[in-house]
Amino acid sequence: MKKFVFYPVLFLALLGFQACGPVIVSHRLADPPPPWFYPHRVETVRYIFFPELTIYYDLSTRTYLYLDSGVWVRRNALPSHYRSYNLNRSRYERIRNYYDDDIQRYHQQNNINRGRSNRTVQRRNN
Repeated sequence: MKKFVFYPVLFLALLGFQACGPVIVSHRLADPPPPWFYPHRVETVRYIFFPELTIYYDLSTRTYLYLDSGVWVRRNALPSHYRSYNLNRSRYERIRNYYDDDIQRYHQQNNINRGRSNRTVQRRNN
C-alpha cells in the first residue's frame, strides 16, 4: 500500500520541480539559444531585436541581421564595430508572432519611427 501511494507522489513532486525552472522554446529545440537570451516564461519567438544597435538575432538560423550600407545582411558574428557592446547587458525585445524570413518588411512596418515623436509641437507667439 505504501508503494502504491509513494510512486504517484514522487512523480507529481518531480513534475512540480521541473515546472519551477525556466522553459526555453526556440524555433529549433535541439540548439540552445545564445547566453544573453534567458526567458522567464514559455514563449515561441524567432527574432530578438536590439533597439540601441538596430540588430536582429534569428534564433532559428543563429545569425545576426543588420543594415550594412543600406542592405540587410545575415552574419554568424557581429561586425567589429559592434563587438564592444555586451549583449548580455543590452536591452532587447522579443519579436512575437513573426516567423517570416524577410526582416526588412517587419522593420519597415514596426520600427521606422522608433525614437521619433510624431506629435506636432504647438508654439506660442508672445
